[in-house]
Amino acid sequence: MKSSCRRGTRGGQRSAPPVPVPEGLDQVYGVHALESLLERGEAPRELWIQQGAGKRLNLLIERARTQGARLKEQPRELLDQLTAGAAHQGVVAFCAPLTAEGEESLWLKLRAWNQAAPPLLLVLDGVTDVHNFGACLRSADAAGAHGVIVAKDNAAPLNATVRKVACGAAEVVPVYQVTNLSRTLEKLKEFNVWITGTAGEADASLYELDFKGPTALVMGAEGKGMRRLTREGCDHLAKLPMAGQVSSLNVSVAAGICLFEAVRQRQLAS
Repeated sequence: MKSSCRRGTRGGQRSAPPVPVPEGLDQVYGVHALESLLERGEAPRELWIQQGAGKRLNLLIERARTQGARLKEQPRELLDQLTAGAAHQGVVAFCAPLTAEGEESLWLKLRAWNQAAPPLLLVLDGVTDVHNFGACLRSADAAGAHGVIVAKDNAAPLNATVRKVACGAAEVVPVYQVTNLSRTLEKLKEFNVWITGTAGEADASLYELDFKGPTALVMGAEGKGMRRLTREGCDHLAKLPMAGQVSSLNVSVAAGICLFEAVRQRQLAS
């Protein structure tokens, strides 16, 4: 007996057609992410607002309109489909895609270093999950880190989900994309940056090391940890003292702990 289902459907239900979005733009959704864009004067090219949500978003909508954004009301179902069910809070903005800086920008910045605090960098080795990447950027911004270094390959992209999770940090924390991570670590040493990698089997505790000077903290991918060449490029390895049953933490949580240990030490030393 032939099935009565149409091709491309399941259970007799037509699949939803793709949502036509402005070409060449990234979507950024959520109230906080939109506020961050507007505060920096980076108005979205286009802003989609959930029908019926105008009253609670009036101030935000008016700021976006004043800064030149084109406004469109859309049904909630369309916004849900566009964001794959994520918490868009009734707003989806379309803006120019983020791009990572090249490694030459990092070297120029270090050569001309004129900030009171020594460099504090976060290095992500093989972190491919966009939620973890976004959370790491958020922690880096909160800790006042001067940049996040990632490899061109085997790394999460700077996409809409990263921007949403980062809550505005993706737009302000410099992300340096490098061709070869192990070579980059060796180059950092030429700028007197001390490199500490995190590893559960390390002998030293995180709290035994000195992060008051120029520092790069290296976090490996969950499960796999740092790659061999990355590990060999570290000056020190450190572990987080784990008192419970779990053997490791989410990479973004571990990154936050390490960054704020550096912050704590620097504040005590100042």
